[in-house]
Amino acid sequence: MPLITESNDLLPINIGGEMRLGRGDESATLYPATGEVVARLRAPSLDDVEEAIARADAAFRTSGWAQRKPHERAAVLHRVAQLIRERAEPLAQRQRLDNGKPISETRALVASAAGTFQFFAAACETLEETLTPSRGDYMTLSVHEPMGVVAAITPWNSPIASEAQKMAPALAAGNAVVVKPAEATPLMALELAAICEEAGVPRGLISVLPGRGSVIGDAITKHPLVKRVSFTGGTTTGKHIARIAADKMMPVSLELGGKSATMVLDDADLDHAVNGVLYGIFSSSGESCIAGSRLFVARALYDQFLERLSTRAAQLRVGDPADERTQMGPLITARHRESIERYVDLGLSEGAAIRTGGRRPEGAPYERGYYYTPTILEGVKNSDQICQQEIFGPVLVAMPFDSEEDLIAQANDSVYALAAGIWTRDYKRAWRIGRAVQAGTVWINTYKQFSIATPFGGWRDSGLGREKGRLGILQYMEQKAMYWGLNEQPLAWAN
Repeated sequence: MPLITESNDLLPINIGGEMRLGRGDESATLYPATGEVVARLRAPSLDDVEEAIARADAAFRTSGWAQRKPHERAAVLHRVAQLIRERAEPLAQRQRLDNGKPISETRALVASAAGTFQFFAAACETLEETLTPSRGDYMTLSVHEPMGVVAAITPWNSPIASEAQKMAPALAAGNAVVVKPAEATPLMALELAAICEEAGVPRGLISVLPGRGSVIGDAITKHPLVKRVSFTGGTTTGKHIARIAADKMMPVSLELGGKSATMVLDDADLDHAVNGVLYGIFSSSGESCIAGSRLFVARALYDQFLERLSTRAAQLRVGDPADERTQMGPLITARHRESIERYVDLGLSEGAAIRTGGRRPEGAPYERGYYYTPTILEGVKNSDQICQQEIFGPVLVAMPFDSEEDLIAQANDSVYALAAGIWTRDYKRAWRIGRAVQAGTVWINTYKQFSIATPFGGWRDSGLGREKGRLGILQYMEQKAMYWGLNEQPLAWAN
């Protein structure tokens, strides 16, 4: 398949293992660096959704996947990881076109996807059931069973990695998976589903249904055969899914928004802190739920640190995602860039001052793409809207703090509680603040590092449940208690 197509041919989608055109609206995925069409496709219709879920349920019940021994499912997942690695460069290039991330970053996302399948293959093969302590004339066990059809609804900012983090444990657990990728970035889910089938996942067990979340995502979530939804995306949509799940008594995992605090204490190593803060907010063009978008700096250090930070931010290389040297690529769409510009205007109306950035870059290389400069705002209060609302772009708000108590209070004063970063040489202060800050992930003297072996999720409006980790596979299974009678005499009650 060509990387950018000039053809009007429509890309087929995966409906219950059958590659064919959807019967819904036509759409195009655009390369954010140039606005060129990468691929055209038709979204599924509601009848297509119904057919895909019915096929997934039939495949779950009849394909034998759920009944395979764990090591047999694991062997298929290892093969998926191998195929991803063998095709790493074409996949990374396609991911670059799908959402405009720099090629260095999309290579890391592809490597992450391979590692995720490898990890959950191991988790599947080594998952143990539990023989619980007996309290009578019986043996008691705790076992786990696959749920059936589960749904994975994924965002546009890191498609292949996000899809792997949901598909791998769901398949390892023995389920069928219906994937609803973001409307703007459908390509990687289709690629990943094809690789899974090639590796040996039974046909029909995976469907990929791109389209509008309010239509396709809603229909999937409400379907009675869908037994679980794992969603990564905006908080408003996540709460809507939670309400549907409540009516269905269906478990969900919701990884939602963030306004993460990164804290530079007066004893921080400035070289590490400057680089870490820059990476935490401006990598991925700030289009990251865990972006360190609220910066708190010890007042005595504030002016010196902001001077270094803003100078370095202005030097970041914004440009062509295909260039190996690019640090920041374009934003996902023109509409999203306009949203970020409105947020910056909102900050200015609240009294903020632009320390650096706050504009579109100028020049021929940027004319067709959706670029925006790394932006730092100061002169703000933590209660300002610009400090409380998620922007999801390369905009950092900076504030001084006066004491540890002041710092913790401001860091926790947010509806979000997804992540936080602490920069200090004092390990006791790091521990004390790290335990006091309310967040699902706390980084100390680093930022935005991830391990598939470590559980991830948020508190409050940042979500429910956890993904990743060895026990992440259990999120896609139902627990069952089993009692095995060992009594020599019949139960006395009926005598």
